[in-house]
Order: sequence, then structure tokens, then C-alpha cells
Amino acid sequence: MEHNGFILIADITGYTAYLNESELEHAKGTLTDLLELLIEHTRPPLEISRLEGDAVFSYAVDGSAVNGQTFVESIEDTYVAFRRAIELMVLNNTCRCNACANVSTLDLKFFVHHGRFVLQPVGEEVQLLGSDINLIHRLLKNSVSDVTGLRAYVLCTDAAEKALGIDGAANDMSRHREEVDDFGEVAVWVKDMHPVYEARRGAERITLSAREILGTTETDVAMTPELVWDYLNQSEVRDVLFGSDGHDVIDRKSGRIGVGSTFQCYHGERTVTQVVLEWDPFDHVLIQQRLPLPGRPAHLLIDLRLEPTAGGTRLVQTIARPTGPGWKRVLMRLMMLLMSKAAKRDLDAFRDRMEADRSARVASGVLPVPISPERLRSEAAASLEQDV
Repeated sequence: MEHNGFILIADITGYTAYLNESELEHAKGTLTDLLELLIEHTRPPLEISRLEGDAVFSYAVDGSAVNGQTFVESIEDTYVAFRRAIELMVLNNTCRCNACANVSTLDLKFFVHHGRFVLQPVGEEVQLLGSDINLIHRLLKNSVSDVTGLRAYVLCTDAAEKALGIDGAANDMSRHREEVDDFGEVAVWVKDMHPVYEARRGAERITLSAREILGTTETDVAMTPELVWDYLNQSEVRDVLFGSDGHDVIDRKSGRIGVGSTFQCYHGERTVTQVVLEWDPFDHVLIQQRLPLPGRPAHLLIDLRLEPTAGGTRLVQTIARPTGPGWKRVLMRLMMLLMSKAAKRDLDAFRDRMEADRSARVASGVLPVPISPERLRSEAAASLEQDV
């Protein structure tokens, strides 16, 4: 059956040179750990097709509930985890062998395309077939590093950039062209990933003390944090969580919601403003909400945290005590106590909406059967054995 969807290849930079210049036993251990990290971070709605030596080849079928921002954030989250792992290996290294000394030469690059492909079951593996699959693999051999000097980047085809549906997605990417056998000149977009890691590493966090917390509600969702986060980025589902009739988003950053973005939420004739203070994909978001009271502004903080559980995700909503004039703080504390049941009701309604939508997608056959992580780890070990 033919599908449309995203195609993603995460490829370790410097893999071959690292193997050639390192002691094999230590090199195998390092590369196994890094491949397992890539496997663990390729989560639904992305599905792994297969491992290709030093690369993980995955895809997301259109209709699998992934939106453009979540797709980009998934790539960035994987890169940040990879770089953190490399830095920890360097910091904790007490061995003087070449394999351990050369760990810092490894990096990661991504290739993204959107097109048509056939899902072909081959044993326990799902292979993707079609000219768009051939194109993305041909782009693995390119001139990006020679032209730009970048070793860690995202190469995104025009088709993928359009399919993301993010106005301004190309603002932080550079135009590039590649001459590809059988395809001619292919226009692509290239994004440097090093600034992504530096920005995430330098981000400051607000910590709420126990005395600042006004109330906490939670609900368990039978799906991964990545999928819950994806639904948080879907307007109509987010409205269920906050009990609003609709909302607008202003101050997007390169077309994406992030720190500094503002939600204008509509509740009948009343408008509630929410400003994003922290935006940590797949983990949490911290929002400052302006209270709908007359006079000098008063605010409260709403923290939404996604905690992995054995059965999926625990979504925890924490509300901090209001700031502003004293009488408003007292009034809002009383109001929040009365509204706690409504908050729990909205949280559960949000859960029910997500799970119902996901069940419908599974029943429709849109979602493929995932490959077990255990089998992928076995394939990674076998692939390394072949390379060495």
C-alpha cells in the first residue's frame, strides 16, 4: 500500500574514521551506546524501518498525528541527547586509548524528506520502497560539509520544508543545492545543529517552591510523552485542556511556538492571555497566565509536566500562587480552590480526547506495527560486528 509521509535518516558523523583510527573493542562499546540512544529517541509517531550501519532510518505516515513543530522538536531533542552523551563520555573518560580520546570527533546529522513510499513487510522488518526513498539515500553523499564546514546539520528537502506546515521554518536554515544522480539538481535547506544544543544547554529554569504551589492535578495517559506533547501542539485538543472555545497564537519564533509566544484563549466573551516562559519539548511547559481581573495586572503560573510511566505518561498540572495586588491574590486563591474540580475535569477530558483519537487512528490502519527495541538493539550489535 502506498503512503505519503516524512522520511528521516539520523546518521553519525565521523563513524568510519572513528572506527579506522580507534581500538575496536572500545570503539564498538561507544558506537553501540550511541546507536541505542538513537533508537530510544526515535519514538512514535516516528517508526524505525531499519538500521543502516551508522544510521537509523525512520518514517512517519501522514495521519499519524505528528505535526510539523513536533517533528522538528523530535529531531532537536535527539541531537541534544546525542551531544550530551558525547560530552559525558569525554568528561568521564579515564582511558588513554584512541577510541576514548577520539569520541569528541563524532557528531550527528539528519536528512529529512517528505514523499510517497510503499511499506513492504519483509519478515519482522518494514522496508520502504519508492523513488523518494532513493532520493533521500542519495542525499547522504553531499557537499554540505565541504561548502559550509558544518559537521552537525539537518538537510531538509523542499518537499519536507513545505510539508512541515510551519510559516518561517526556513528562517534559521540556509539554501543549498546538490547535484544528484538520476534526479538532477535538488534544492535543499540546511540547518546548523550546534546552536540548538548551546541554546538548550544555556536555558534557565524557574523552580517552584512548595509554599508557592496552590494546587496540583494529574491524569495518566496511555501513550508516550512524545505523543502527548504532539497533542498539546494541536489547537483543537489544547482547547479541551484549558476549557476554551478557541485560541490564537502570537509571537511565534521562526513559525514555532516557544519561549515568549503568547496564547490568546477565548472563553465566551472573556479573553485569557498565556505567555510561555519555558518550553522544554516532551518534558514540560511553564505558562504565565494573566488573571481576568480589573486594574493592575495579576498573574499565576501553570506548569504542565510529562512524566513517563510504565503504562504511558502522567500529565501533571501545577498551579502556583498568584502575583499582583493583595486583594486579587486572595480572591484568586479562593477562586482556584473552587475551580480545582473543573481543572481535574478538563485534564481528564484532554486525556480522553487524545486516547480516543489515537484509538481511531490505530483502528483505521494508518499506524504501522512498530519494531521491538530489543530486535533493533540486536541488529545494531550485528551491524557493528560486520563493520569491524
